Amino acid sequence: MSYLTSVLASVGDDRDHWWFVFPFFWLLWFAVIATFFYFVVFRRRSGRCAPGSDRARAILAERFARGEISGEELRDRLAQLP
Repeated sequence: MSYLTSVLASVGDDRDHWWFVFPFFWLLWFAVIATFFYFVVFRRRSGRCAPGSDRARAILAERFARGEISGEELRDRLAQLP
């Protein structure tokens, strides 16, 4: 009976087997913070133009080349694009 009691008493005392979890914990937090900075900071800086603004500029250039709009109207409309 004393062997069983000593085994059960020592179960909660051995915490040396959790050492390998802590590096993964810190890597997980680093990944969360890096993802946050990527989506919030870096993507916001690089995405200053709206996704369709390049296509809108191309359409305006084509219309100007065909003579459908004047140079002044082209400049006015380009100034309105983001």
